[in-house]
Amino acid sequence: MQSGSDPTVPEQAPPEAELAQAEADAQAEVIEADAPAEVIEGDAVTGQEPAVDAEPVEPDYKDQWLRSVAELDNFRKRTSRDAAQAEQRGIAKLARELLPTLDNLDRAINAAEAHPESSSPELVGGLQRVQQELLAALARVGIVRDAAVGEAFSPHQHEAVAQQPAEGQQAGTVIEIYEQGYMIGDEVLRAAKVVVAA
Repeated sequence: MQSGSDPTVPEQAPPEAELAQAEADAQAEVIEADAPAEVIEGDAVTGQEPAVDAEPVEPDYKDQWLRSVAELDNFRKRTSRDAAQAEQRGIAKLARELLPTLDNLDRAINAAEAHPESSSPELVGGLQRVQQELLAALARVGIVRDAAVGEAFSPHQHEAVAQQPAEGQQAGTVIEIYEQGYMIGDEVLRAAKVVVAA
């Protein structure tokens, strides 16, 4: 009986070259398993992890607090200064509106004093008291009359409307006031209109 192959005959053993190759492949797999896996987030070329900071930097809360306190203090000062300036502007605006009325009161008193026969002393006294109260009210908020006869002319405070020769007066001296000037603090609220000695 002849058949193609005998089942009892063992297969031939693999040659030595194949055994050596199988051993090398198995050893390579063991080496790859022991090597560290490449880190995606690290260095792509070397496979190393990036350096980790020791601790995150904590904000300087004391410095932030000091800056906030200084900023708040500056805000308070600026607000206070702005409020004072707004108050001064309001006072000056009201005073400018009242000054023509005060001028008319001065003219009424001067006219009554110039013609005593046509005016009663009670009327003149009443006008003078009203004038004094108005001037006192203006003085309480820092507004005072500026010009006086006999003082030197100042172009910053006076407006010369005329120049006249005057005996016994030095040139450049105020000899007559047409309209009173007023100051609020160091600022001229209204320049006085004056006649100056030539």
